[in-house]
Amino acid sequence: MKRISQALAAAAVSIAMSIPAHAETTLTVHYPMPGFFKDVMDTISKKFMEENPDIRIQFANPSATYEEGIQTIMRQAGTAEMPDVTFIGLNRLRMLNERDIPVDLGPLVAKEADMAAQGFSENILKLAQVKGKQVGLAFATSNPIMYYNADLVRAAGGNPDVPPKTWDEVIALGGKIKALGDGNEGIDFRWQGDDWMFSALLFGAGGTMLNEDETKVTFNGPEGQKAVEVLDRMVKEGGLPVLTKQAGEQAFVAGKIGFAFQTTGALRNTIKNVGTKFDLRTAHIPLIDPVNGKLPTGGNAVVILTHDAEKQDAAWKFAKFAAGPYGASVVVPGTGYVPNNELAAASPDYLGTFYKENPLFRAGLEQMPLMKPWYAFPGSNGVKVTQTIVENLSRVVEQSVTPQEALDDAAADVEDLLPRS
Repeated sequence: MKRISQALAAAAVSIAMSIPAHAETTLTVHYPMPGFFKDVMDTISKKFMEENPDIRIQFANPSATYEEGIQTIMRQAGTAEMPDVTFIGLNRLRMLNERDIPVDLGPLVAKEADMAAQGFSENILKLAQVKGKQVGLAFATSNPIMYYNADLVRAAGGNPDVPPKTWDEVIALGGKIKALGDGNEGIDFRWQGDDWMFSALLFGAGGTMLNEDETKVTFNGPEGQKAVEVLDRMVKEGGLPVLTKQAGEQAFVAGKIGFAFQTTGALRNTIKNVGTKFDLRTAHIPLIDPVNGKLPTGGNAVVILTHDAEKQDAAWKFAKFAAGPYGASVVVPGTGYVPNNELAAASPDYLGTFYKENPLFRAGLEQMPLMKPWYAFPGSNGVKVTQTIVENLSRVVEQSVTPQEALDDAAADVEDLLPRS
């Protein structure tokens, strides 16, 4: 019996040695805004692991916002806590790159037979480039849209089938909705958190943040003045109250706000939270200058941080998958972001029929030709610059200073934060 056991053991060893070892690579992945992205990330990672059984995805604790996300990565850079892959706000790629933290994806892109055939056109690749360097791959892209409560619009004498196309029309109708009483407010304009919605007004007026050589603030020029004047008028005439981001969201989905202006990325959650409370519609956000106006591109890019050769290969597979047609086909219906992958947008296998069946999602898609990069301020003070702009916008909303005073103060503070040449 002992000899039989020994023979069986030897045979087992022989068989085990003849089967190639199954080496599993584990990638730690960090992402922001779990309210938007948790379900999306879970779905994408599950499908990726099914197709790549030798790679396991584990998630680090997500960050509540893009700003918290970049600060987390900056703190963890070069330590054992740093994740292998992260998703960074498009306006913070520059800050990350200036610290030489992300892996240059250019050589990896160059090795691919045809990135365009995978849906990554030159324009899409450029969304996640910093001065020509491929810092990441655009994962979720968005633009600001107008959400509106058709029931309140109708009650105020407007036609919900013909939404307002100018800020004058929005403000006038917002004021009428506030005049309905019963706790109704006219407008929720998402000015809190970062400079993105200020960019929507500024770029929509044809303005810029800084001059071409990035030595001087330009957002306090004529276009910026028009932008803060519109915000001021929303408060004085359009029924824009002082609300936190969360309070604004809650009031709108409760049916107490006529118009909400924010990212198309919030659409899926808004649809879910509104339910059948009222007739929810979406439309284009007005441009102050309809001819020269543009819109900021919000969203984030997948960025590779690991310099381990084996992990880097696995991370590149994951990055292409997440930002590729399958990932886009999960992100768009799951959030409301616009497709960052041309194959996903056109193919019936992914999103080809989605927009026909889901009209609320069309506003963001139709505005894609107006999208320009979300401006990234130079130097290491990008987060402080954003905070400065937001703090001064809050003074306009709170009516504690004139729009011009807030704009001038913001410009002076931001210039002090720019890098010295």
